[in-house]
Order: sequence, then structure tokens, then C-alpha cells
Amino acid sequence: MKALYDLQAPAKLNAFLHVLGRRSDGYHLLQSVFMLIDWCDTLHLQVRTDGLISRSEEGCEPLPADDLCVRAARALQQATGCPLGVHIHLVKRIASQAGMGGGSSDAATCLLGLMRLWDVRPARERLQALALQLGADVPFFLLGRNAWVEGIGEQLQPIELPDARFLVIKPPAGLSTPAIFASPELKRDSKAATISGFAALGPDQIFGFGRNDLQPVAQKLQPEIGLGLQWLSDQGLTGRMTGSGSALFAHLPAGQFADTGPGKPADGWTVRVCSMLQMHPLADW
Repeated sequence: MKALYDLQAPAKLNAFLHVLGRRSDGYHLLQSVFMLIDWCDTLHLQVRTDGLISRSEEGCEPLPADDLCVRAARALQQATGCPLGVHIHLVKRIASQAGMGGGSSDAATCLLGLMRLWDVRPARERLQALALQLGADVPFFLLGRNAWVEGIGEQLQPIELPDARFLVIKPPAGLSTPAIFASPELKRDSKAATISGFAALGPDQIFGFGRNDLQPVAQKLQPEIGLGLQWLSDQGLTGRMTGSGSALFAHLPAGQFADTGPGKPADGWTVRVCSMLQMHPLADW
């Protein structure tokens, strides 16, 4: 029976995240740079000839039966009329409710793997529309490159970034994205930046550009974010939240924490040194 093993699904960090406004349908207009990092989940896919879609997981609490991977497989099956099914085994490593896009990345890797496993090739426009219906971050992971992102996440332009390392930390508790975007205290009127202005910055300026407009609201909802930011400052680093949190990251100068671990802000925190990826592991798929 046909199968694909060890398909990588990388996390992302938001170099910055500005909220420019809000559409009439409630979606927020964003501007950001998404960066792929080498913190990855792994998927194993095995064909089912009965047309059913099933999933198992390890490394995490039990996932909802209708998680993003299952929804992605079902959507691709319906869009292409494929009679085959699949069993998805997901090995979770990326922290959940962290703002790192783990679920969206899993969905994108599932789509890429199934197109090969089922031998289906939907038109690019149809695939992108399908991805956007699954989640605003899914099109980015299908793109397979670091990107300048606008709109609600669907407007993507590949961007060249210098190689970099980051210290990524996450408190035990996560954060609810809807709660942050629903807050009346959220700043929604940031001035638009330009990709040309960002690209003209030097390597030392790129990772300090702008801010995360979601961070002040998130910090009120989850005070541990303040603890993490202070701990990063105590390491001589400038921290920032990624996405809607609760993970934080800081750009690492060359050589820092290359040989020794950085410790932890407190018990229960996840701490990891990550490197930027210039390409998604399945970019050539």
C-alpha cells in the first residue's frame, strides 16, 4: 500500500505584525513578514483504498477528530473527486496556541503530500482558494518561501532574508486568537509599510523592524508574556511575540547560545534555539 513518511511541517515566526484596519466582514487587514524556522512537526501518510480519512497523533493531547489535517484531506478529496482515502499519523512538536502556525503548516504539508500520494494536481488558483478556506496561514506554507504578507494572509510575495538564528520561548499556557482580535483595545490603524523599505534595511535592522500590534492585548490576557519578555531582556536580547502568541522570540547574535543552553524563564516553559529556513522542506513538491 502506497505511503509517504517523514514529511516535515515547519513553524513560522512573524518578524513584525501590523494591523492596518478591519474589513466589513470582521476580518482584520494585516501586514507582516513570515519566516520559516526549523521547528517542525512530522506527518506520515498511508493510502486507504476505502476512501475514508483517519488520523492518529503522538506527542500531544488528543486532537479534535476534525482537525486541520483531516479537513485539508477532505477538502482536497472533494475538490479533485479522488476515490482514495488516507490515514494521517501526526507527530506534534510545534507548540500549540503559540502563534507559530503549527496547525496550518500541518494542513499545508498534508495537502502537498496527498497531491503526490493520490496523484492529483488541482489548478494553483483552486489550491490556493482551498488553502485559504482552511486558514489564513495555510497559503503561506504552500508558497514554501519566506514572504511579505498582506490582506488577511492571502497576499503573498516571496522575500529574501538573511540567514538568522532565534531563541524561541513559550509559556505553559496558550492564547486564544479570537479573544485578541475581538479586544476593543487592539490597535487597528497602523500605517502601512512598504516591502521596498523593509528590503532596504540592513541585517541588523530587519529583525527589529516595526512591532507586533497584538502583543499589548496578549500581554494583558496572559501576564506570563511579560515575564518572558523580561527574561529575554535579562539575556541581553530584544523579545517580541510571534503571531497571536503566546510564543516569544528574539534574534540571536552570531555565536550566542551556540554551545550552551539558555536556561528557562520558569518551570514549564519551552525554550528552543531555531534557525531560519530559506525554503520549505517540500518546496520542490
